[in-house]
Amino acid sequence: MRTQDNPQPPQPGEQPVLRGPSEDSAVYDWVPTRALRRAVGMALVLLIIGVTIGRLDLVVLGLPFVLGAGWGLARRPRRVPTAELTVDTTISAEGGTVLGRVSIDNPDPAPLSGVAVRTPASPWLRMHTGAGEYMASVPGRSGTDVLIEGRAMRWGRHRIGPVEVRGYAADGLLRSRAIRLPATTVKVHPVAQPFEAADAMPKAAGIAGTHRSRRPGESGELAGVRPYQPGDRLRRVDWRVSLRNRELYVNATLSERDAEVVLVLDVLHEAGRSAGPASASVLDTTVRAAAGIGEHYLHRGDRVSVLEFGPSARYLRASSGHRQFLTMLEWLLDVRVWPSGVAPTSRLLSPRLLPPNALILFLTPLLDERSSTMLAQLARTGRFVLAVDTLPDNARPVQTSEWTDLAYRLWRLDRDNTIGRLREVGVPVVAWAGAGSLDEVLRDVTRMAGAPRAVLR
Repeated sequence: MRTQDNPQPPQPGEQPVLRGPSEDSAVYDWVPTRALRRAVGMALVLLIIGVTIGRLDLVVLGLPFVLGAGWGLARRPRRVPTAELTVDTTISAEGGTVLGRVSIDNPDPAPLSGVAVRTPASPWLRMHTGAGEYMASVPGRSGTDVLIEGRAMRWGRHRIGPVEVRGYAADGLLRSRAIRLPATTVKVHPVAQPFEAADAMPKAAGIAGTHRSRRPGESGELAGVRPYQPGDRLRRVDWRVSLRNRELYVNATLSERDAEVVLVLDVLHEAGRSAGPASASVLDTTVRAAAGIGEHYLHRGDRVSVLEFGPSARYLRASSGHRQFLTMLEWLLDVRVWPSGVAPTSRLLSPRLLPPNALILFLTPLLDERSSTMLAQLARTGRFVLAVDTLPDNARPVQTSEWTDLAYRLWRLDRDNTIGRLREVGVPVVAWAGAGSLDEVLRDVTRMAGAPRAVLR
Protein backbone atom coordinates (compact mmCIF):
# COMPACT_ATOMS: atom_id res chain seq x y z
CA MET A 1 0.00 0.00 0.00
CA ARG A 2 1.81 3.09 -1.23
CA THR A 3 2.12 6.06 1.01
CA GLN A 4 1.02 9.40 -0.41
CA ASP A 5 1.59 12.99 0.52
CA ASN A 6 -2.06 14.03 0.02
CA PRO A 7 -4.21 11.26 1.43
CA GLN A 8 -7.57 10.62 -0.19
CA PRO A 9 -10.35 8.42 1.19
CA PRO A 10 -10.41 4.95 -0.39
CA GLN A 11 -13.06 4.33 -3.00
CA PRO A 12 -15.54 1.48 -2.55
CA GLY A 13 -13.93 -1.83 -3.41
CA GLU A 14 -10.38 -0.54 -3.08
CA GLN A 15 -7.85 -1.95 -0.63
CA PRO A 16 -6.90 0.31 2.29
CA VAL A 17 -3.69 2.23 1.65
CA LEU A 18 -1.29 3.41 4.34
CA ARG A 19 -0.86 7.11 3.90
CA GLY A 20 2.59 8.58 4.25
CA PRO A 21 3.63 11.65 6.18
CA SER A 22 2.98 15.16 4.92
CA GLU A 23 5.65 17.80 4.71
CA ASP A 24 4.01 19.92 7.42
CA SER A 25 3.45 17.07 9.88
CA ALA A 26 5.57 17.40 12.99
CA VAL A 27 5.12 13.74 13.82
CA TYR A 28 7.09 12.66 10.75
CA ASP A 29 9.91 15.19 11.15
CA TRP A 30 13.60 14.35 11.00
CA VAL A 31 15.30 13.68 14.33
CA PRO A 32 19.04 13.69 15.17
CA THR A 33 20.89 10.42 15.36
CA ARG A 34 23.62 9.40 17.77
CA ALA A 35 26.22 10.42 15.20
CA LEU A 36 25.01 14.03 15.26
CA ARG A 37 24.94 14.05 19.06
CA ARG A 38 28.48 12.69 19.21
CA ALA A 39 29.76 15.25 16.69
CA VAL A 40 28.18 18.19 18.49
CA GLY A 41 29.24 16.89 21.88
CA MET A 42 32.84 16.33 20.81
CA ALA A 43 33.08 19.80 19.26
CA LEU A 44 31.68 21.46 22.40
CA VAL A 45 34.00 19.51 24.70
CA LEU A 46 37.10 20.41 22.68
CA LEU A 47 36.02 24.05 22.39
CA ILE A 48 35.34 24.43 26.13
CA ILE A 49 38.56 22.71 27.16
CA GLY A 50 40.63 24.66 24.63
CA VAL A 51 39.22 28.01 25.74
CA THR A 52 39.50 27.13 29.43
CA ILE A 53 43.16 26.12 29.40
CA GLY A 54 44.16 28.35 26.51
CA ARG A 55 44.98 25.54 24.07
CA LEU A 56 44.32 26.68 20.50
CA ASP A 57 45.18 23.27 19.09
CA LEU A 58 42.20 21.72 20.89
CA VAL A 59 39.92 24.32 19.35
CA VAL A 60 41.34 23.47 15.92
CA LEU A 61 40.68 19.77 16.54
CA GLY A 62 37.01 20.52 17.13
CA LEU A 63 36.59 22.44 13.88
CA PRO A 64 36.26 19.30 11.62
CA PHE A 65 33.33 18.09 13.72
CA VAL A 66 31.60 21.45 13.38
CA LEU A 67 32.30 21.75 9.65
CA GLY A 68 31.25 18.15 8.94
CA ALA A 69 28.00 18.49 10.85
CA GLY A 70 27.28 21.85 9.23
CA TRP A 71 27.95 20.50 5.73
CA GLY A 72 25.68 17.52 6.32
CA LEU A 73 22.85 19.58 7.83
CA ALA A 74 23.06 22.02 4.92
CA ARG A 75 21.85 19.15 2.68
CA ARG A 76 19.01 18.27 4.99
CA PRO A 77 15.91 16.95 3.15
CA ARG A 78 12.55 18.59 3.72
CA ARG A 79 10.39 15.57 2.99
CA VAL A 80 10.52 12.04 4.29
CA PRO A 81 10.56 9.02 1.96
CA THR A 82 7.42 7.11 1.02
CA ALA A 83 7.10 3.34 0.84
CA GLU A 84 4.83 0.66 -0.55
CA LEU A 85 4.67 -3.08 0.18
CA THR A 86 3.72 -5.27 -2.77
CA VAL A 87 3.43 -9.04 -2.60
CA ASP A 88 3.42 -10.60 -6.06
CA THR A 89 2.61 -14.08 -4.76
CA THR A 90 -0.52 -13.89 -2.62
CA ILE A 91 -1.49 -17.53 -3.28
CA SER A 92 1.13 -20.27 -3.26
CA ALA A 93 1.51 -23.94 -2.39
CA GLU A 94 3.73 -25.78 0.04
CA GLY A 95 7.28 -25.63 -1.24
CA GLY A 96 6.44 -22.77 -3.60
CA THR A 97 8.19 -19.42 -3.91
CA VAL A 98 6.84 -16.24 -2.34
CA LEU A 99 7.86 -13.00 -4.07
CA GLY A 100 7.38 -9.39 -3.04
CA ARG A 101 9.09 -6.03 -2.78
CA VAL A 102 9.19 -2.87 -0.74
CA SER A 103 9.28 0.16 -3.07
CA ILE A 104 10.90 3.26 -1.56
CA ASP A 105 10.61 6.71 -3.15
CA ASN A 106 12.61 9.80 -2.22
CA PRO A 107 10.58 12.86 -3.31
CA ASP A 108 13.19 15.33 -2.00
CA PRO A 109 16.14 16.60 -4.09
CA ALA A 110 18.52 15.78 -1.24
CA PRO A 111 19.83 12.20 -1.35
CA LEU A 112 19.25 9.71 1.42
CA SER A 113 22.37 8.24 2.96
CA GLY A 114 20.45 5.08 3.67
CA VAL A 115 17.02 3.58 4.16
CA ALA A 116 16.56 0.87 6.79
CA VAL A 117 13.84 -1.64 5.95
CA ARG A 118 12.71 -4.18 8.52
CA THR A 119 10.47 -6.92 7.12
CA PRO A 120 9.37 -9.56 9.62
CA ALA A 121 7.69 -12.67 8.24
CA SER A 122 5.96 -15.80 9.47
CA PRO A 123 8.34 -18.57 10.61
CA TRP A 124 6.75 -20.83 7.98
CA LEU A 125 8.00 -18.48 5.25
CA ARG A 126 11.71 -19.17 4.93
CA MET A 127 12.90 -15.85 3.51
CA HIS A 128 16.09 -15.81 1.45
CA THR A 129 16.28 -12.08 0.67
CA GLY A 130 14.64 -9.02 2.17
CA ALA A 131 13.98 -10.49 5.59
CA GLY A 132 15.14 -8.80 8.78
CA GLU A 133 17.12 -5.56 8.47
CA TYR A 134 18.09 -4.20 5.06
CA MET A 135 19.92 -0.97 4.13
CA ALA A 136 19.90 0.83 0.79
CA SER A 137 20.91 4.31 -0.39
CA VAL A 138 18.46 6.38 -2.45
CA PRO A 139 19.49 9.36 -4.62
CA GLY A 140 17.43 12.54 -4.72
CA ARG A 141 14.11 12.40 -6.61
CA SER A 142 14.58 8.70 -7.16
CA GLY A 143 13.57 5.36 -5.72
CA THR A 144 14.67 1.82 -5.10
CA ASP A 145 13.12 -1.59 -4.49
CA VAL A 146 13.98 -4.03 -1.74
CA LEU A 147 13.19 -7.50 -3.04
CA ILE A 148 11.52 -10.08 -0.80
CA GLU A 149 11.86 -13.73 -1.73
CA GLY A 150 11.29 -16.88 0.27
CA ARG A 151 9.87 -20.37 0.30
CA ALA A 152 6.54 -21.44 1.79
CA MET A 153 7.24 -24.32 4.16
CA ARG A 154 3.74 -25.11 5.46
CA TRP A 155 0.12 -24.62 4.50
CA GLY A 156 -1.97 -21.90 6.10
CA ARG A 157 -2.32 -18.14 6.12
CA HIS A 158 1.04 -16.48 6.75
CA ARG A 159 1.87 -12.82 7.25
CA ILE A 160 4.60 -10.68 5.75
CA GLY A 161 5.07 -7.54 7.79
CA PRO A 162 4.23 -5.14 9.23
CA VAL A 163 7.14 -3.44 7.47
CA GLU A 164 9.03 -0.62 9.15
CA VAL A 165 10.94 1.89 7.00
CA ARG A 166 13.31 4.58 8.31
CA GLY A 167 15.27 7.06 6.21
CA TYR A 168 18.75 8.41 7.06
CA ALA A 169 20.02 11.69 5.60
CA ALA A 170 22.76 14.29 6.04
CA ASP A 171 25.51 11.65 6.06
CA GLY A 172 23.67 9.69 8.73
CA LEU A 173 23.18 12.67 11.07
CA LEU A 174 19.36 12.71 10.72
CA ARG A 175 16.79 9.95 10.89
CA SER A 176 13.17 10.07 9.84
CA ARG A 177 10.30 8.82 11.92
CA ALA A 178 9.31 5.22 11.27
CA ILE A 179 6.90 4.54 8.42
CA ARG A 180 4.90 1.40 9.15
CA LEU A 181 3.23 -0.53 6.37
CA PRO A 182 0.49 -3.00 7.29
CA ALA A 183 1.12 -6.71 6.98
CA THR A 184 0.00 -8.73 3.97
CA THR A 185 -1.37 -12.26 4.20
CA VAL A 186 -0.09 -14.98 1.90
CA LYS A 187 -2.29 -18.03 1.35
CA VAL A 188 -0.30 -21.26 1.17
CA HIS A 189 -2.43 -24.16 -0.04
CA PRO A 190 -1.64 -27.67 1.17
CA VAL A 191 0.00 -29.98 -1.32
CA ALA A 192 -2.46 -32.74 -2.10
CA GLN A 193 -0.76 -36.04 -1.35
CA PRO A 194 -0.96 -38.44 -4.32
CA PHE A 195 -4.07 -40.56 -3.95
CA GLU A 196 -5.65 -43.10 -6.24
CA ALA A 197 -8.45 -45.43 -5.20
CA ALA A 198 -10.28 -48.30 -6.80
CA ASP A 199 -13.57 -47.58 -8.52
CA ALA A 200 -15.60 -48.87 -5.59
CA MET A 201 -18.43 -47.03 -3.89
CA PRO A 202 -20.88 -48.57 -1.41
CA LYS A 203 -23.88 -46.73 -2.86
CA ALA A 204 -23.82 -44.39 -5.84
CA ALA A 205 -27.13 -42.55 -5.72
CA GLY A 206 -26.46 -39.39 -7.68
CA ILE A 207 -27.63 -38.35 -11.12
CA ALA A 208 -24.73 -39.15 -13.45
CA GLY A 209 -21.21 -40.30 -12.81
CA THR A 210 -18.69 -43.12 -13.15
CA HIS A 211 -19.72 -45.50 -10.36
CA ARG A 212 -21.88 -48.55 -10.86
CA SER A 213 -25.19 -48.25 -9.04
CA ARG A 214 -27.87 -50.79 -8.19
CA ARG A 215 -30.47 -49.12 -10.36
CA PRO A 216 -31.13 -50.23 -13.95
CA GLY A 217 -30.21 -47.76 -16.62
CA GLU A 218 -28.17 -47.02 -19.71
CA SER A 219 -24.51 -47.96 -19.29
CA GLY A 220 -21.97 -50.57 -20.24
CA GLU A 221 -22.24 -52.48 -16.94
CA LEU A 222 -24.06 -55.77 -17.67
CA ALA A 223 -26.49 -56.84 -14.93
CA GLY A 224 -28.16 -59.81 -16.64
CA VAL A 225 -30.60 -60.83 -19.36
CA ARG A 226 -34.35 -60.23 -19.20
CA PRO A 227 -37.33 -60.58 -21.56
CA TYR A 228 -37.97 -57.85 -24.05
CA GLN A 229 -40.30 -55.03 -22.99
CA PRO A 230 -41.85 -52.29 -25.12
CA GLY A 231 -39.45 -49.39 -25.28
CA ASP A 232 -36.24 -51.43 -25.21
CA ARG A 233 -33.75 -50.58 -27.92
CA LEU A 234 -32.93 -53.10 -30.59
CA ARG A 235 -29.20 -52.72 -30.01
CA ARG A 236 -29.68 -54.28 -26.56
CA VAL A 237 -31.24 -57.47 -27.93
CA ASP A 238 -29.21 -60.57 -27.02
CA TRP A 239 -29.67 -62.58 -30.21
CA ARG A 240 -28.07 -65.79 -28.97
CA VAL A 241 -30.38 -66.02 -25.96
CA SER A 242 -33.35 -64.93 -28.10
CA LEU A 243 -32.75 -67.68 -30.71
CA ARG A 244 -32.31 -70.28 -28.02
CA ASN A 245 -35.57 -69.35 -26.25
CA ARG A 246 -37.50 -68.39 -29.41
CA GLU A 247 -38.46 -65.00 -27.94
CA LEU A 248 -36.71 -61.69 -27.59
CA TYR A 249 -34.34 -61.12 -24.67
CA VAL A 250 -32.34 -57.96 -23.98
CA ASN A 251 -29.24 -57.20 -21.93
CA ALA A 252 -30.06 -55.46 -18.67
CA THR A 253 -27.51 -52.90 -17.47
CA LEU A 254 -26.94 -50.90 -14.30
CA SER A 255 -26.76 -47.14 -14.48
CA GLU A 256 -23.60 -45.24 -13.65
CA ARG A 257 -24.07 -42.49 -11.12
CA ASP A 258 -22.01 -40.16 -8.99
CA ALA A 259 -21.49 -40.67 -5.27
CA GLU A 260 -21.10 -38.39 -2.28
CA VAL A 261 -17.98 -38.45 -0.13
CA VAL A 262 -17.87 -36.78 3.28
CA LEU A 263 -14.45 -36.03 4.77
CA VAL A 264 -14.60 -35.67 8.56
CA LEU A 265 -11.47 -34.09 10.06
CA ASP A 266 -10.67 -34.84 13.69
CA VAL A 267 -9.29 -31.57 15.14
CA LEU A 268 -9.47 -32.43 18.84
CA HIS A 269 -5.74 -33.08 19.35
CA GLU A 270 -2.36 -32.50 17.74
CA ALA A 271 0.64 -34.82 17.86
CA GLY A 272 3.99 -35.09 16.13
CA ARG A 273 6.23 -32.32 14.92
CA SER A 274 5.49 -30.08 11.97
CA ALA A 275 8.65 -29.17 10.07
CA GLY A 276 7.38 -28.37 6.61
CA PRO A 277 7.25 -30.95 3.82
CA ALA A 278 9.97 -33.07 5.47
CA SER A 279 8.03 -33.90 8.63
CA ALA A 280 4.29 -33.89 9.23
CA SER A 281 2.22 -33.67 12.37
CA VAL A 282 -1.26 -35.12 12.79
CA LEU A 283 -2.85 -31.91 11.52
CA ASP A 284 -0.50 -31.76 8.52
CA THR A 285 -1.27 -35.36 7.58
CA THR A 286 -5.00 -34.77 8.01
CA VAL A 287 -5.10 -31.64 5.86
CA ARG A 288 -2.87 -33.01 3.09
CA ALA A 289 -4.73 -36.31 3.01
CA ALA A 290 -8.06 -34.48 2.80
CA ALA A 291 -6.75 -32.41 -0.11
CA GLY A 292 -5.55 -35.53 -1.94
CA ILE A 293 -8.74 -37.53 -1.37
CA GLY A 294 -10.93 -34.57 -2.28
CA GLU A 295 -9.00 -33.90 -5.47
CA HIS A 296 -9.29 -37.56 -6.53
CA TYR A 297 -13.05 -37.85 -6.12
CA LEU A 298 -13.84 -34.36 -7.41
CA HIS A 299 -11.93 -35.00 -10.62
CA ARG A 300 -14.04 -38.13 -11.10
CA GLY A 301 -17.25 -36.15 -10.89
CA ASP A 302 -18.31 -37.07 -7.35
CA ARG A 303 -19.65 -34.69 -4.73
CA VAL A 304 -17.37 -33.97 -1.77
CA SER A 305 -18.14 -32.22 1.51
CA VAL A 306 -15.82 -31.53 4.46
CA LEU A 307 -16.69 -31.37 8.14
CA GLU A 308 -14.64 -30.63 11.25
CA PHE A 309 -15.09 -32.94 14.24
CA GLY A 310 -14.56 -30.39 16.97
CA PRO A 311 -16.24 -27.60 18.91
CA SER A 312 -16.50 -25.30 15.87
CA ALA A 313 -18.07 -27.96 13.59
CA ARG A 314 -17.13 -26.01 10.45
CA TYR A 315 -18.81 -27.44 7.38
CA LEU A 316 -18.22 -27.16 3.63
CA ARG A 317 -21.35 -28.18 1.76
CA ALA A 318 -21.19 -30.89 -0.86
CA SER A 319 -20.49 -29.97 -4.46
CA SER A 320 -18.45 -31.20 -7.41
CA GLY A 321 -16.03 -29.94 -9.99
CA HIS A 322 -12.81 -27.96 -10.01
CA ARG A 323 -14.43 -24.97 -8.33
CA GLN A 324 -15.28 -27.14 -5.33
CA PHE A 325 -11.65 -28.27 -5.14
CA LEU A 326 -10.41 -24.68 -5.03
CA THR A 327 -13.05 -23.84 -2.42
CA MET A 328 -11.94 -26.85 -0.41
CA LEU A 329 -8.31 -25.70 -0.46
CA GLU A 330 -9.37 -22.30 0.86
CA TRP A 331 -11.49 -23.98 3.53
CA LEU A 332 -8.57 -26.14 4.67
CA LEU A 333 -6.42 -23.06 5.34
CA ASP A 334 -8.43 -22.32 8.48
CA VAL A 335 -8.26 -25.81 9.99
CA ARG A 336 -6.75 -25.73 13.46
CA VAL A 337 -6.75 -27.84 16.60
CA TRP A 338 -9.46 -27.35 19.23
CA PRO A 339 -8.12 -29.23 22.27
CA SER A 340 -10.93 -28.14 24.58
CA GLY A 341 -14.67 -27.98 24.28
CA VAL A 342 -17.40 -30.46 23.54
CA ALA A 343 -17.39 -32.36 20.27
CA PRO A 344 -20.60 -31.86 18.25
CA THR A 345 -21.80 -35.47 18.45
CA SER A 346 -25.50 -34.73 18.08
CA ARG A 347 -25.06 -32.34 15.16
CA LEU A 348 -22.70 -34.68 13.34
CA LEU A 349 -25.40 -37.34 13.11
CA SER A 350 -27.69 -34.98 11.21
CA PRO A 351 -28.76 -36.36 7.79
CA ARG A 352 -28.05 -32.95 6.30
CA LEU A 353 -24.36 -33.22 7.19
CA LEU A 354 -23.95 -36.98 6.78
CA PRO A 355 -26.37 -38.35 4.18
CA PRO A 356 -27.25 -42.04 4.64
CA ASN A 357 -25.86 -43.02 1.22
CA ALA A 358 -22.58 -41.10 1.52
CA LEU A 359 -19.16 -42.65 2.02
CA ILE A 360 -17.74 -41.18 5.23
CA LEU A 361 -13.95 -40.99 5.50
CA PHE A 362 -13.13 -40.11 9.11
CA LEU A 363 -9.53 -38.80 9.29
CA THR A 364 -8.49 -39.20 12.91
CA PRO A 365 -5.38 -40.02 14.99
CA LEU A 366 -7.61 -41.90 17.48
CA LEU A 367 -6.21 -39.93 20.42
CA ASP A 368 -9.55 -39.09 21.99
CA GLU A 369 -12.29 -41.39 23.23
CA ARG A 370 -14.89 -39.08 21.70
CA SER A 371 -13.55 -39.88 18.23
CA SER A 372 -13.85 -43.65 18.63
CA THR A 373 -17.30 -43.25 20.20
CA MET A 374 -18.48 -41.20 17.23
CA LEU A 375 -17.14 -43.79 14.79
CA ALA A 376 -19.05 -46.54 16.58
CA GLN A 377 -22.24 -44.46 16.57
CA LEU A 378 -21.94 -43.81 12.85
CA ALA A 379 -21.52 -47.52 12.17
CA ARG A 380 -24.55 -48.40 14.30
CA THR A 381 -26.74 -45.98 12.35
CA GLY A 382 -26.03 -47.90 9.15
CA ARG A 383 -23.72 -45.37 7.48
CA PHE A 384 -20.75 -46.40 5.38
CA VAL A 385 -17.81 -45.17 7.45
CA LEU A 386 -14.07 -45.73 7.10
CA ALA A 387 -11.54 -44.56 9.71
CA VAL A 388 -8.26 -43.25 8.26
CA ASP A 389 -5.49 -43.29 10.87
CA THR A 390 -3.44 -40.08 10.58
CA LEU A 391 -1.09 -40.61 13.54
CA PRO A 392 2.55 -40.34 12.33
CA ASP A 393 4.89 -43.24 13.04
CA ASN A 394 7.40 -40.90 14.71
CA ALA A 395 4.90 -39.44 17.19
CA ARG A 396 6.42 -39.55 20.67
CA PRO A 397 5.67 -37.86 24.02
CA VAL A 398 7.08 -34.36 24.36
CA GLN A 399 8.14 -34.79 27.99
CA THR A 400 10.28 -37.84 28.79
CA SER A 401 11.26 -39.61 31.97
CA GLU A 402 12.40 -43.06 33.06
CA TRP A 403 8.81 -44.30 32.67
CA THR A 404 8.22 -42.85 29.22
CA ASP A 405 8.98 -46.03 27.23
CA LEU A 406 6.79 -48.20 29.43
CA ALA A 407 3.93 -45.71 29.40
CA TYR A 408 4.21 -45.36 25.62
CA ARG A 409 4.00 -49.13 25.08
CA LEU A 410 0.95 -49.37 27.35
CA TRP A 411 -0.69 -46.52 25.47
CA ARG A 412 -0.02 -48.23 22.13
CA LEU A 413 -1.60 -51.44 23.44
CA ASP A 414 -4.68 -49.54 24.57
CA ARG A 415 -4.90 -47.82 21.19
CA ASP A 416 -4.65 -51.18 19.39
CA ASN A 417 -7.50 -52.45 21.56
CA THR A 418 -9.58 -49.43 20.52
CA ILE A 419 -8.90 -50.17 16.85
CA GLY A 420 -9.90 -53.79 17.40
CA ARG A 421 -13.19 -52.80 19.04
CA LEU A 422 -13.96 -50.45 16.16
CA ARG A 423 -13.45 -53.24 13.65
CA GLU A 424 -15.76 -55.47 15.67
CA VAL A 425 -18.61 -52.96 15.28
CA GLY A 426 -17.97 -52.67 11.53
CA VAL A 427 -15.60 -49.70 11.26
CA PRO A 428 -12.55 -50.50 9.11
CA VAL A 429 -9.40 -48.71 10.30
CA VAL A 430 -6.53 -48.21 7.86
CA ALA A 431 -3.36 -46.16 8.23
CA TRP A 432 -2.94 -43.36 5.73
CA ALA A 433 -0.21 -44.22 3.24
CA GLY A 434 -1.16 -42.25 0.14
CA ALA A 435 -2.13 -43.77 -3.18
CA GLY A 436 -3.76 -47.19 -3.02
CA SER A 437 -3.86 -47.36 0.77
CA LEU A 438 -7.67 -47.46 0.86
CA ASP A 439 -8.35 -49.76 -2.12
CA GLU A 440 -8.84 -53.04 -0.28
CA VAL A 441 -10.92 -51.48 2.48
CA LEU A 442 -13.14 -49.64 -0.01
CA ARG A 443 -13.83 -52.91 -1.82
CA ASP A 444 -14.79 -54.54 1.48
CA VAL A 445 -17.11 -51.65 2.34
CA THR A 446 -18.71 -51.90 -1.10
CA ARG A 447 -19.29 -55.64 -0.70
CA MET A 448 -20.80 -55.15 2.75
CA ALA A 449 -23.12 -52.48 1.36
CA GLY A 450 -24.95 -55.14 -0.64
CA ALA A 451 -25.55 -57.35 2.41
CA PRO A 452 -28.42 -56.90 4.89
CA ARG A 453 -27.46 -54.69 7.80
CA ALA A 454 -28.90 -54.18 11.25
CA VAL A 455 -29.61 -50.53 11.91
CA LEU A 456 -30.37 -48.92 15.25
CA ARG A 457 -33.38 -46.61 15.19
